[in-house]
Amino acid sequence: MGSYKQEDVIFLLKDLSDISLEQRTEVREAAMQTGGHYSESLAIEYQPTAEYIQLFQDTLDDSAVRIARAVGTVSEMIIQKNGFDVVLASLARGGTPIGVLIKRYIKQIYGVELPHYSLSIIRGKGIDENALLYMNQKHPDKRVQFVDGWTGKGAIRKVLMAACSLMKQKHGLELNDELAVLADPGYCAGTFGTREDFLIPSACLNSTVSGLISRTVLRSDLIGPDDFHGAKYYKQWKDADLTSVFVDTISAHFNQTAASSKAEALHMQANPAQNDSTWQGLKDIAHIQSDFGITDINLIKPGVGETTRVLLRRVPWKILVDRLDNANLKHILLLAKDRGVPVEEYPNMTYSCCGIIKSIKGESE
Repeated sequence: MGSYKQEDVIFLLKDLSDISLEQRTEVREAAMQTGGHYSESLAIEYQPTAEYIQLFQDTLDDSAVRIARAVGTVSEMIIQKNGFDVVLASLARGGTPIGVLIKRYIKQIYGVELPHYSLSIIRGKGIDENALLYMNQKHPDKRVQFVDGWTGKGAIRKVLMAACSLMKQKHGLELNDELAVLADPGYCAGTFGTREDFLIPSACLNSTVSGLISRTVLRSDLIGPDDFHGAKYYKQWKDADLTSVFVDTISAHFNQTAASSKAEALHMQANPAQNDSTWQGLKDIAHIQSDFGITDINLIKPGVGETTRVLLRRVPWKILVDRLDNANLKHILLLAKDRGVPVEEYPNMTYSCCGIIKSIKGESE
């Protein structure tokens, strides 16, 4: 599955490409807020305008070196903690491009080819146990390093911690629940490339920067007890696919940035207190929840990556930004204008911005 090269990643997903799973955003939002689960359907993928695609390209050009340095830093931290005896397990789909980049960095700089799989994890339902058992069968003596793109509130980190505990209870499988991310603005990952909340260009788009793979799906009528979680492969958008453009552009800078990445990782190793997971982001969310009278914390999506997702596939109520002239937020402001969503300054956040989903129950209106 997917438009990545086979040597970059193997998706442990059941192909649901021939099944109609997409729902209009408003219908899907209503279902999710009245007892339905986000993994039971798919949003209709946003088809970006030419202006937005140009913004993606400009952002990629502007940030490629910075992202390459951060990829190198998180890769070096993984090597410090695990050596090379490790399997990369990226969380589909936002983690997949980052897992591909980490794999490429380690191959390019050290000449070591790490196995890399992409599997599903779903808030409220857990991780794909069949995928983990498959990986363990293939690589019984290697440690698993979970990889994601960025942190928001840290919800996925909590799901991962619970899932690893459950795997030990059910299958006797010891897994390290540490999550490696490119960006950790939520201060809830111990292995990261940066804690700055800047735009990772892969967050700008949906499947067309993630190997043409949809969000993952888990429904009992589609996924049997021995199946992997499911996803669709959108082959019809092959001509718009920017997956290779993204990973090739970043990885072209690894030789140039490797020295500074190694120095940064060594600095963090020597100063472990700087890597502590303080969960500062959750404290900011509590303030936002109180200030705006929001009862459901799941309606608050902090950070550039999560705010982008709110604008691309949810029903937004408003967008909070730390400051309107923040250079990292050009695409957020463009998307908000395109969808008619109000933007409000809310200074002193850990995050650059925060998306708030419209409640169908009447709050936040």
